[in-house]
Amino acid sequence: MNIGKYGVWFFYDGMTAAESAEFARKVEKHGYGALWIPEAVGREPFAHAAYLAARTERLCFATGIANIYARDPLTMAAASKTVAELSGGRFLLGIGVSHKPLVANLRGHSYEKPYSYMREYLPKMKSALYKAPEPKERVPVVLAALHPKMLALCAAEADGTHTYFVPPEHTAKARAAVGPKALICVEQAVVLETDAAKARATAREYMKTYAPRLPNYTNALKALGWADKEFENGCSDRLVDAIVAWGTETQIRDRVEAQLKAGASHVCIQPLNTANALIPDERALQALAPR
Repeated sequence: MNIGKYGVWFFYDGMTAAESAEFARKVEKHGYGALWIPEAVGREPFAHAAYLAARTERLCFATGIANIYARDPLTMAAASKTVAELSGGRFLLGIGVSHKPLVANLRGHSYEKPYSYMREYLPKMKSALYKAPEPKERVPVVLAALHPKMLALCAAEADGTHTYFVPPEHTAKARAAVGPKALICVEQAVVLETDAAKARATAREYMKTYAPRLPNYTNALKALGWADKEFENGCSDRLVDAIVAWGTETQIRDRVEAQLKAGASHVCIQPLNTANALIPDERALQALAPR
């Protein structure tokens, strides 16, 4: 399976199922290699991926990220192999430990040792009993990883990593950690808007979900040298600009290329919309399409 250098990442819960299928067909038509499907409190990602795969021809689908606390290893293996078979091999499995608010507070599971939980989960998933016809090729697996121990686990036990909410500086460190061959699939939020105030307002609205509310992201950025003051009052302009690429098509493409030069194998853009946060900006989708 080849997901190419460019993909698209978005929460699709602001669309009806039919609208999400139409969007997937547009992503395919524009030449992107993969559509990344997140998991939080909306649609079940494997069911959605199978639905979208049945309505497209070439586009690959990836979970970004399926929560390992939501499924035991046998169920995760079965879900991924089912979608891979149904899609003709157009599926990549991205899994992660999520965050304490979503795991402990929302689901009621213990979040005491997430790294250990993932380390023990992977061999169980790989060896899980599966009696249905296997997909023709093994399903690639990437782990959500921001910190050194999880990145090392990616290198040892998976095909690579899917990183999120990170600048190119983190991508360079991730590449050093996972080695030259592993996949690094980086999410990059973008705003196709040249008005600084408008672009940053859209970026801040997006970023407030992640920093400083979710420590996994905040701590990863602090490890890169970002000080506490940068996260105050909706994050500093400097931090906003580091996480969300905004401006002209050329300026945004430069950031995508910076991620690739830093070591990314694949960059999935998240086209934030200044008019409606629930809907991807199709202007950006078209403007940033692979050439």
